[in-house]
Formats: sequence, structure tokens, C-alpha cells
Amino acid sequence: MNQLMKQVAGIAFASIAVFGMSTAAQAVEVKEVISDGGIRAWLIEDHMNPLMTMDIAFTGAGAATDPINKLGLANMVSGLIDEGAGAMDSQTFRGEMENRSISLSFDAGRDDFAGSLTTLTRERDTAIDLLRLALSEPRFDDEAVERIRSQIIAGLKRAENDPGDIASRTFFKSIFGDHPYARPVSGTFETVAGLNANDFRSFVGRAFAKDNLIIGVAGDITAEELGPLLDEAFGSLPDHSDLPKIADVTPKFGAVDVIDQDIPQSQAVWGQKGIARKDPDFYAAYVMNYILGGGGFSSRLTEEVREKRGLAYGVYSYLADLDHAQMMMGGVATRNDAIGQSLSLISAEWTKMKEKGVSQEELDNAKSYLTGAFPLRFTSLGNLSGMLVGMQKEDLGMDFLDRRNSLVDAVTLDDVNRVAAELMDPANVTVTVVGKPEGKLAF
Repeated sequence: MNQLMKQVAGIAFASIAVFGMSTAAQAVEVKEVISDGGIRAWLIEDHMNPLMTMDIAFTGAGAATDPINKLGLANMVSGLIDEGAGAMDSQTFRGEMENRSISLSFDAGRDDFAGSLTTLTRERDTAIDLLRLALSEPRFDDEAVERIRSQIIAGLKRAENDPGDIASRTFFKSIFGDHPYARPVSGTFETVAGLNANDFRSFVGRAFAKDNLIIGVAGDITAEELGPLLDEAFGSLPDHSDLPKIADVTPKFGAVDVIDQDIPQSQAVWGQKGIARKDPDFYAAYVMNYILGGGGFSSRLTEEVREKRGLAYGVYSYLADLDHAQMMMGGVATRNDAIGQSLSLISAEWTKMKEKGVSQEELDNAKSYLTGAFPLRFTSLGNLSGMLVGMQKEDLGMDFLDRRNSLVDAVTLDDVNRVAAELMDPANVTVTVVGKPEGKLAF
């Protein structure tokens, strides 16, 4: 680790300690910054240390927009746009980042294309210029393209035999059918092999625009300083994106799929209908899921499957809200001879939650943890800038960080038990199991 990297690491650690204490003691102020060029961002200032983070998202520009014959396009672009830009080839571009302790990375999910930047204050102008070049003038040189392609294909080969990846792919195909959500984010061997620089340039031209851009910034920068940097980084982007519209979809649940693989453990993924993030009952469902399977060692699933019977190391459930579909999902991995019993126990807890709900003690403990742990998310500037992006995307309001715990506290026992009765659907759960399960499988 070079000296500058050590300095960044030290600053980051200090930020965790100091920023965490300061935010616990006072409200977090979120500012809206609009540049002279009309670029909008949300900002949390923290001048305790000379460090700034910026998270961005191009909404609707994720892998779901990949043409059927070019699956993996968004994902491959995410690995390439910081591999040389403008007059700098890959080695020069990445050397500039390393020498100045600038971190810049990108990622493509099903719905969005995201980016993250971390920089020391003194390197801020250079960092913004590198971000501008990556978004507006990526090179897609042959050497970088083939290197990243090889990495992706190697990952596809590993995923081909990985039980978790197999279970996830099969599950999404089962519930989404012909919808773009059923397609693999990383593509296939055939489609990735056929992607070229023209495809990448076309994607960048269509996907990176001002109208689908969300920006969150945290750290050592004022609103007055941020405005010009927004225009510098994003001012050259086109005004409008040109992306296909993805249709809303209702996942089809109720199937049990077994993919035979000669391994000692079976990997299971399951899911049922979910709830939208904007639904008025979301927080009741959120608290309910924490009690059921989202609370780690505090959850019912862990208690029944791991603690009482030692059937699995980990078991969990969570709410999954995509832009065009909602699910409640979970997973477990255990011995082939124990997967049937594990799923039976999980199903029993699913039914118990629907029919009997939760107790006042469970509710109080869940709310205490969820409100007490929330400030810990403020101990990283990167967490904060990422949260600002999510808050804008979900239209949660600039005061959400101050209101969030009150939303959890407002959840009543009647709320949770009503939502549990309405949401939980043990008769319509899709289960995908990869391995050599013994005995009957059912949910």
C-alpha cells in the first residue's frame, strides 16, 4: 500500500469514528444543489476530514435493457469505462487513479447503471475530470475489451457449476418467464463473445444522460463548490436517454424445481409475492421480515433451523423491490438429507407468521434494534452518498434520514399482523433447489 493509500485508509477510519458520533448527536442535513447547467445533486457536508464520496445512478439503464442477442452488454460496459478514456489508455488512466488515491468503480444491476467515486479533497478536480472522461469519452481499446471479456467469461464458467448461481438463475427464469428480469445480468458465453466496441459506444450514447441521472455526494465539499463540479462531470452528457421501456411484471410463483448436482449440500432459493417500497404498509412488512428471517440470529428462521436443530449454518429472508416487480425471498444451504426438513420448518414458520403474526415482545425487540442500528449506516461517507441516491430514486424526501426511525417506531402490532395475514402466501411459493436432495421436497 503506497503512502497516499495509507492516508486515505486512515482518514476513512477516522471518519467512521468521528462522523458516527456526530450524526448520532444531531440531525443530518441534506442539501439540494442545482448547478448553473441544471445538474441536480443531494449533498451531506462533513468537513472533519479531507475526503469526498460521490455515488451516481443512471436509472433504467441496467441489464434489463440489454437486447436479447447482446445479453451482458450493460455489465461489460461497467467493467470497461474506467479502462481508458480520452487521451489516456487503460494503464495511464488507472495509474492516474492509483497515484492520486482515487477510487472509481461502476456496476450494472437489473434496473440501473451505477458508479461510485472516492477522493481526497486535494485531488477532487482530477477525480471529477476522470469521472467526466469515463462517462463521456471511454476508449474501449482492443486490449482492454479482450481482457475484460476474458474475465467475464471466466466468471461465467465458474457460475456454470456454482450451486448458488444456478439456483438464482433458475429461480428468476421460473418466476419471470420471458420478461427481461429472467435474463442473466452477466450474459451468456455466446452473447458476451459477440459484443464489440460499437455496441459499447451505442450503449453509452443511449444510457448516460441528464434525464435519468441521480447524484449523491457526502464529505468535505460545500454546496457552492459542488455546483461547478457537477457541470464539469456531467455537463457534456446528452439531455435525454434513449432506452427501451421495461414493462411491469407479476412474477408467477408456486413451482418446485430441482436441479441435480452431485454435491454434498443442497442450495435452496425461494420466493413469493412482495411489497413495493412506496406501499404504505412497507415498514410493517419490513419489521415483520426482520422477525421472520431478516434479523440474523434474532430471527425465527435461524432459531428453528440452526439454533434448535443445527440443520444449516445460515438461513434468511428479505424483501426484494425491483423497479417493475416485488418479491419476498429467502435462502438456505444444508446437507442433502436435511434440505427437506429445513424447507418444511421454513414453510411452517411462513404459515405461522400468516396465521398468528408476531408477539408484542418480538415487535418491541425488532423496533429497538432497527432504530438503534440505523445510525451505524452513517459511519461511512460512501454509505451516505449511496443512501442519498436511493432516497432520490424512491422519492423518500430530503428529510428521510431524520424521519426514518419514526416510521419504524410508528408500526403497531395490529399493522404487522394485518400485513402478515395479507402478504404471507405459503401456498404460492416458488422453491429452487440445487444438489442431490433426499426425500420429498415441498413448501
